Amino acid sequence: MKVWHVNDVMTTDVIAVGPDVAYRELVALLAANRINAVPVVDRDRRVLGVVSESDLLRKIEYVGAGQPRWFERNDRTARRKADALTAGELMTAPAVVVLPTTGIRTAARRMNEAHVKQMPVEDPLGRLVGIVSRSDLLKEHLRPDDEIATDVRAAVHEATYTENLAAVEVEVRQGVVDLTGRVERWSTAMLAVRLVRLVPGVVDVLDEIAFDVDDHRVTDPVPAHAAG
Repeated sequence: MKVWHVNDVMTTDVIAVGPDVAYRELVALLAANRINAVPVVDRDRRVLGVVSESDLLRKIEYVGAGQPRWFERNDRTARRKADALTAGELMTAPAVVVLPTTGIRTAARRMNEAHVKQMPVEDPLGRLVGIVSRSDLLKEHLRPDDEIATDVRAAVHEATYTENLAAVEVEVRQGVVDLTGRVERWSTAMLAVRLVRLVPGVVDVLDEIAFDVDDHRVTDPVPAHAAG
């Protein structure tokens, strides 16, 4: 079963800027390329930070704002960015980054926790090799149902190969997987469902697998002093 990683969905043709690029150039660059953020890199393509539309909008937000407003908001970073003139002054640093080998589910959690819309992808030496966005992470759900079904069957086989009598049927519609049939143990059915949920492109799993033995409860052994 193939597990998708960031390098399966990321954009490798990345637009990046140096720390000395001017504010107006940044605005023009984002508008011309219809992007909402750009990585800032040094001469060796190592990621220094990211400039987003939010960073650029600080200058508009704080136009005409005097010291009292800044003091009341207690937002010194925002005020500093409002006065910034270059990418190095505007960028958010350190950047939230991922490796190409990061799983896309891990990347999605990191992106959500950091409240960012995209993350630079860097190699183990910190050099920029791509960028991944929220829309990129959704690409797994563009997989055709027949491709998903192939991987689902492989996952089911992995879960049930120790059982001679296991028989599970798979049906996939719009990414929703319907599992029917019968296995020997409850734990086998649960393992099959867990593995199927990990298949890229699976939206939901309808578990209709019957089992012969309910082994999810572990019986406590009889104490030695109670024996006999």
